[in-house]
Amino acid sequence: MTQEHVTTVRLADMPLFKNTRARRTLINLTFEITARCPNDCRHCYINLPAGDREAKRRELSLEEIDAITDEALELGTLWVLLTGGDPLLRKDFADIYLLLKRKGFLVEVFTAGTLINREHVDLFKQYPPRSLETTVYGVTRETYERVSRKPGSFDAFMQGLERLWAAGLKVNLKTVALRSNLHEMPAILEFCREHCPEDYRLDDFLHLRYDGDPKRNEEIKSERLTTEEIIALDKTDPKELQGWKTMCGSMIFERKEYGDHRLFKCGAGMDAAVIGYDGVLRPCDSLVHPDFTYDLRRGNLTDAWINFVPRMWEAEIHKQEFEETCGTCSLRNICMWCPARAHLETGELDAFLPEFCTLTHARVEAFGNGETAEADQRPPVEVDLVPTPGKEY
Repeated sequence: MTQEHVTTVRLADMPLFKNTRARRTLINLTFEITARCPNDCRHCYINLPAGDREAKRRELSLEEIDAITDEALELGTLWVLLTGGDPLLRKDFADIYLLLKRKGFLVEVFTAGTLINREHVDLFKQYPPRSLETTVYGVTRETYERVSRKPGSFDAFMQGLERLWAAGLKVNLKTVALRSNLHEMPAILEFCREHCPEDYRLDDFLHLRYDGDPKRNEEIKSERLTTEEIIALDKTDPKELQGWKTMCGSMIFERKEYGDHRLFKCGAGMDAAVIGYDGVLRPCDSLVHPDFTYDLRRGNLTDAWINFVPRMWEAEIHKQEFEETCGTCSLRNICMWCPARAHLETGELDAFLPEFCTLTHARVEAFGNGETAEADQRPPVEVDLVPTPGKEY
């Protein structure tokens, strides 16, 4: 969109964003200030009961968050996301929020929305967040609470939304596609488009549990859609449809042998990090492998970012099966596979994930005019954001 003297530019195209990656500036920090949540959603990869005393005991204190964010300022952090669990469950949420606002951070908040009260609305009205985001699990009580497994949560969710909207606060909406709400997904997406036409989003991938809980993982797997259902859903939503057409038309590269055995070739650890409720830092949301996590209570953010995180780029692929499949695949840029997800799915960082492969090829067939990896003759455009060893940044 262009107006006189004003042009909208994607964040990724801004010099600030490009420079942060080139210099490894910690521009974006996520705080999971609690894992506790009033809901018990079937698909959730992190939630613990609201009354879990041990989880509450392990949560970072206000004073610890204060100290960590002082370091973050020195490291160049601009954006801070508060999430959970549900961050509003913490009684000192307002103190944490105002602490970050007073330090000058651009603060985002992800919440289930069921705990929104007048005090929260007044807080956000007086000190607006950069963004507020919540998830729509259903637009009927039956469907929403089939997912949340919390009686009364649908009414609380809708009341929270109405309070925010009545105060003139913008709320970004997202939804996640599960077997439990697939029948209502057209109505859910229509609700999101109606109330959040530009910034709504759909997620059809379900992460497994960060704590590895086998019972909960089986439950999550049972909620996953089939490849055919995901493709059909992608086709029904204009944003998803256009997004996949663009990706399948521009992010496929020529299949070839690379001779590059590095495990991590993504943007993890380049300009963002996640800090769990217990003070454990991860280079990306999904990377919970113990070799790549850092306990801030035994160290500090500066040491973690400057000295510890870069070690991940020394990790190498060891599985021949991976080298012969994902390692040379021309569809790698549009596949959901990554070392972190491979670890969550199998316990191994370089495991081949056939379900991910099947879905990726199906998407190329559906949205890329039937092109296949072998037939594609375009020059390589592989995304490789990892610093080259020995090069100064």
